[in-house]
Amino acid sequence: MSEKRVMTAEDLHRMQWVSDPAVSPENGATAYILKSVNSKHGGYVTQIRLIHPDGSGDVPFTAGEQDGAPQWSPDGSSLAFLRKKGDARQVWLLPAHGGEAQAVTDIKHGVSAYMWSPDGASLLLKAEEPDETEETNTAKDEPKLPEEKIIDRIRYKADGTGLMGSRRTHLFVFDIGAKSSKQITSGAFDVGSFAWSPDGAQIAYTAELPTEDITDPDLRPTNDLYVTDREGSGARQLTDGKISIGNVSYTPDGQSILMLADDMSCGYATLTRIYLIPAVGGDYQALYTDLDIQIGHSCVSDMRSGAGTPPVYSQDKQSVYIQISQNGRVEIARFALNGSDFEIIAGGDREIYQFALTPNGGLIFAAADPLHPGDLFRMELASGTETRLTECNQELWSELELSEPEEFQFRAGDGWPMQGWIMKPIGFQEGSKIPGVLEIHGGPQAMYGHTFMHEFQLLAAAGFAVFYTNPRGGHGYGQDHVNTVRGDYGGRDYQDLMDFTDYVLETYTYVDGSRLGVTGGSYGGFMTNWIVGHTDRFQAAVTQRSISNWLSFYGVSDIGYHFTEDQIWGNAWDDLEKLWKHSPLAYVKHVNTPLLILHGEQDMRCPIEQGEQMFVALKRLGKKAQLIRFPGADHNLSRSGNPHLRTRRLIHIVRWFEENIER
Repeated sequence: MSEKRVMTAEDLHRMQWVSDPAVSPENGATAYILKSVNSKHGGYVTQIRLIHPDGSGDVPFTAGEQDGAPQWSPDGSSLAFLRKKGDARQVWLLPAHGGEAQAVTDIKHGVSAYMWSPDGASLLLKAEEPDETEETNTAKDEPKLPEEKIIDRIRYKADGTGLMGSRRTHLFVFDIGAKSSKQITSGAFDVGSFAWSPDGAQIAYTAELPTEDITDPDLRPTNDLYVTDREGSGARQLTDGKISIGNVSYTPDGQSILMLADDMSCGYATLTRIYLIPAVGGDYQALYTDLDIQIGHSCVSDMRSGAGTPPVYSQDKQSVYIQISQNGRVEIARFALNGSDFEIIAGGDREIYQFALTPNGGLIFAAADPLHPGDLFRMELASGTETRLTECNQELWSELELSEPEEFQFRAGDGWPMQGWIMKPIGFQEGSKIPGVLEIHGGPQAMYGHTFMHEFQLLAAAGFAVFYTNPRGGHGYGQDHVNTVRGDYGGRDYQDLMDFTDYVLETYTYVDGSRLGVTGGSYGGFMTNWIVGHTDRFQAAVTQRSISNWLSFYGVSDIGYHFTEDQIWGNAWDDLEKLWKHSPLAYVKHVNTPLLILHGEQDMRCPIEQGEQMFVALKRLGKKAQLIRFPGADHNLSRSGNPHLRTRRLIHIVRWFEENIER
């Protein structure tokens, strides 16, 4: 047997990722997405594969390069999925037993999401409506002149999308037999979540419309639930604007609509709850309010951007399966719809990032753990027996030696219980003293957990101990924990991280306190900037897609105008001193730590000017700093960006620590 090697940044190009399991109601076969880097390293290939319930017959099912969002028809006779036709993604249909896939929709700007009708005769589509002002007959030989962009909305751009223009996202009902679609919502609003009623006669959806108190819907912190018939007639508002609604779905009996929502009592840090509201309208009710846990998927990883599965109802129609995030785990729990019973069905030290039920009462789920990026598993609900269905990275993983995190519990300086992890470097020798790197997650309403992190493995491969925790402000430990950071960025959260570092150095004495690095992205980038302005205990730092100045962030970020008010409790004209007090740039004169600044040029969540301001100030003051710009990259560079740039980013992180931390 050949000797195993350490992981490299370039191994990203050999990794594969599984996602989006969809189980056939006819025979239990699972269609799923297999994602890989294309041969030119310029993007990704996503193809749909088909695997039998016992794990056999794992074969390609579609031949496209960008196929996604598979959904079986209600009778299992065909599989729908999204694939580009021309420049736009359309719904394609493929017979379950083989044949040629055919594009069935032809929506001008493409389909962003869809759902089968209960009878399988129609599709409910979410798509941008055509803009009547768009040019349609420009001569091909006529040069296109640059045009000005007139902007009236405060919400005019979005990370990963760019400038949004004037088009709105609405619902269309597509008749498969007639090959025609009808727009059923319209107006100056965008549709969010949507669902068919069990009889197919009604459609529920969420949207933000003006209220008496807030005439500009872009300024609303909440939204509302609406119901219309399938023709788009008689739309009714069911909620009162007091909750922020994520996902909606009809209960199996059609009598109620289930909402995953929160009441904004703690702003964006409010835990998500399960709500039920009568389908005909009336008072809504929150279920399981005594559970101090986060409903939904909140775990961060550099293997994927976006995860989670909408609620799935049990076969007996009495319960609903929903993911929960707690104590570094993402698990699947079953909640009785009458509010009487709650139990974890699939858990363990891992991140279960998607799931589906099988016709015979089983469960198919995609899960990752600290040593694996993710695979498919089948669980028999009656016995709890699990079977691994895929091993998509087996060949690559057989070559590698990985570092397994050690979990531990500790208490912050004020006695607050906390969870942490530490990874020893590959080839660690007992009795040696080694450098370490503190990693800080983004959000801050997110959670480090029992999942795979390529960045962490690379640092361990380079000889660093890696340690990380979930300071207050993050999910996974209840409402008080996640709410503490609001209005106190750089306060209790900073102290938690320093207490954590102290604990690591006192407990894991092989970590050399004089040879430490720190890094993080987004909120973790903010905190990295904050740390180097408040302590010299780190020899090197890497700040990624960061925030440095809340005053400018307010106006340049796609979420700045509402996120800043919710998290820092101020705006740029009434609370100048407060925003500046919480801005790392205000403390730049105190920075002595060499700082590497990594930023995507198309990042609209934390725009690159945030990194530029930090860089220019440091260079003007004669400090050691370097700025690396990633062209075309948005806020999700580390998770789903261009593979070549993802690789370069990882290489630069390791390089900076190797150059600036004594070895």
